[in-house]
Amino acid sequence: MALYIDSADRTVIRDLWASGVFAGVTTNPTILDRAALGPRDVPDLYRWLTDLGVPAVYVQVLGRTRDEMLRCAEELRALGPLTVKVPATAAGLSAAATLVTEEAQVLLTAVYHPVQALMARDRGIQGVAPYVGRMTDAGRNGVESVIAMQQAIGTEPTRILAASLRTPDDITRLAAVGVPDFTLGGALAWAVLEDELTAQAVEEFEGAAARHTA
Repeated sequence: MALYIDSADRTVIRDLWASGVFAGVTTNPTILDRAALGPRDVPDLYRWLTDLGVPAVYVQVLGRTRDEMLRCAEELRALGPLTVKVPATAAGLSAAATLVTEEAQVLLTAVYHPVQALMARDRGIQGVAPYVGRMTDAGRNGVESVIAMQQAIGTEPTRILAASLRTPDDITRLAAVGVPDFTLGGALAWAVLEDELTAQAVEEFEGAAARHTA
């Protein structure tokens, strides 16, 4: 299982990265906006992440047409090694297929239905990012939909990177059926790292030790 940090906030990323648990950082235009960043800030953020030692960075293309997405992808790839995120639209699928032929690392994002994952697999796209929580918000069962995706596409060549997760239980249920990758917002990442019952146990341990060191 690989966990990623879904944030563009440098303080959040720095603190979480120090745990040694995470494999990389994922972003998109909405995540950048939440950190008061925009497309022009991507090169500087990418350099900062590289200096921090983050080996896997995901950045999303802009544009509504295939050609617009490909032009943006070219600019992103010029920054250095990264995974290009492309939305799961008709134009996005076409752009993603072209990028795969150019040996780019590609993630099809904003995936909401198993058939989108199947199309990605059949085009050799390396990854898909289903939005688990947003599916549930829209009246679908997000966890069950992603389970169906995993069962449909198998393990090669396309890996699922589950996004928009709400609880550690979502991760556990999906990992149990073979979903390999997860990207977590700051609050969920800390919930995974610091379970409240574990914290209580640590306080008990420290208290017990302190009674014998006074």
